[in-house]
Amino acid sequence: MITLFQALTLILNVVWFIMIAHIILSWLINFQVLNVRQPLVAQLWFGLNRLLDPIYAPIRRMLPNMGGLDLAPLVLFIVVIILQRALINNAGFFYGF
Repeated sequence: MITLFQALTLILNVVWFIMIAHIILSWLINFQVLNVRQPLVAQLWFGLNRLLDPIYAPIRRMLPNMGGLDLAPLVLFIVVIILQRALINNAGFFYGF
């Protein structure tokens, strides 16, 4: 059971860091610090989009249309934080105490 706890924690941490990288990259592209025409930036941007769009799509369908504001990453952050807290608060179940 300890392995399951560690695997779930690792998955949530990886999702967290991928989301942070995606958000920072989107800011840098929107503020024209980086350009999508650069090959490395384009590969990173499209790769991160391919990873996160399947996760964001159901959230975007549930949220109302906010124009140009995308709240899907915020909702996913909240869900990831709640799941991390739930795992930490129930760690005794995994460790058998």
